[in-house]
Amino acid sequence: QVQLVESGGGSVQSGGSLRLSCAGSGITYSSYCMGWFRQAPGTEREGVAAIGGARSIRYADSVKGRFTISQDNAKNTLYLQMNSLKPEDTAMYYCAADWTCYTGAYYLQNPYKYKYWGQGTQVTVSD
Repeated sequence: QVQLVESGGGSVQSGGSLRLSCAGSGITYSSYCMGWFRQAPGTEREGVAAIGGARSIRYADSVKGRFTISQDNAKNTLYLQMNSLKPEDTAMYYCAADWTCYTGAYYLQNPYKYKYWGQGTQVTVSD
């Protein structure tokens, strides 16, 4: 059974940093393409960062230069380093995995193509 468990969320002030982690079990990260998404109340799930086929990485325009996605296959863990956080980054953050490995850009636009999802970790950024 595949499980993805996010951690590292919390409350920070604007300009602060957080590092999210997504630990997987029942899955070998090196065989999957992974991504981070977020959803604020009353909004659609939004792509944040995705690692696609050939390990191409794509970021949403709103987080470019501030967020960094990385993956440690030995630890079966996906990370999202978030710097210079803004109040508009406030959302529940989810990690996702899929074996098809489309491009990162495709996954950002089509989040529901992912096969597996975690339960999410809340990030709250205050002024």
